[in-house]
Amino acid sequence: MAESAERKPTATAKRRFLEPFRGEALDVPPIWLMRQAGRYLPEYRATRADAGDFLTLCYTPKLAAEVTLQPIRRYGFDAAILFSDILVVPDALGQTVRFVEGEGPRLDPIRAVGDLGQLDPAKTATKFGLVSETVARLRQDLPAETALIGFCGAPWTVATYMVQGQGSADQAEARLWAYRDPDGFEKLIDVLVETSIDYLDQQVKAGADCLQIFDTWAGSLPDDEFDRWVVSPTRTIREAIRDLHPDVPVIGFPRGAGAAAVWYVSETGVNGIGCDTATPPFVMSEAFDDEDVVVQGNLDPLLLVAGGSHLDERVDEILDLMRGKRFIFNLGHGIVPQTPPENVARLVERVRSKG
Repeated sequence: MAESAERKPTATAKRRFLEPFRGEALDVPPIWLMRQAGRYLPEYRATRADAGDFLTLCYTPKLAAEVTLQPIRRYGFDAAILFSDILVVPDALGQTVRFVEGEGPRLDPIRAVGDLGQLDPAKTATKFGLVSETVARLRQDLPAETALIGFCGAPWTVATYMVQGQGSADQAEARLWAYRDPDGFEKLIDVLVETSIDYLDQQVKAGADCLQIFDTWAGSLPDDEFDRWVVSPTRTIREAIRDLHPDVPVIGFPRGAGAAAVWYVSETGVNGIGCDTATPPFVMSEAFDDEDVVVQGNLDPLLLVAGGSHLDERVDEILDLMRGKRFIFNLGHGIVPQTPPENVARLVERVRSKG
């Protein structure tokens, strides 16, 4: 890794975002939002146009840092999350990844063990190095009190894109491979586990304070497959990060896990659990009481689009139920492009005024 991307001593200002991970239940919870840097902001759209294409934006440290900082300047969130994409990992490994405007990612599919030869962990250094340079820039440019979150996609979710060749409603191709040839599919998962550990390690060394593992498609698996393809890989990553960086918390986001979320927490050892929109606030408030875990979530992103009194009421309900808990306010999934920026400002003000 380039010297400029190595972790450097940072200011000692208190970062409120990290306090719940240290056992503190704050009267006013920290707040950040998934996909808080994105197309709903006009300044993001301008920077995205300057980049030319999405992957160029991800791999240009100056521009990726800029879009990460934009929502911090606007709203003063307690944490910034690195601007990148979960498909940086397969791209860095050598799989062809491209983003089609208006359609999303397209990959040359990997459908069998014989296709794994195109993946080369030795190739990741250059692209991971660019991401690490972005992290280092951010740690230098962020306010001292603002935490920085690094991330990766969970092996299961990343594998679904690699096998399908794009996003899908049911992740059928990956699920079928896992059923028909579980040992072969596990070889792909193993590559992703080891590569993700290296990727996250580099982000922490460059300056990330916390890590989040996005398992967007965890909910597509039945219970007997959930343990093998969601829980076990996440546990391996979590244990490796704990060994490498004992003080860096890891948040898991197993979207759609439902009742299995408590099991996920206890079996993976994550320090935080991201709750999706389908998780009722009273479940967030009660289900994890026996677990040593910070709870994060779960406002509906479309309610942030609608705004108005319904938004205020739901925010108040969540805050009331989570009072006295180790809690981070967030959405149940990412901000959508049609979100009015003024509604985000309204949300932040509401959360901070209700303490």
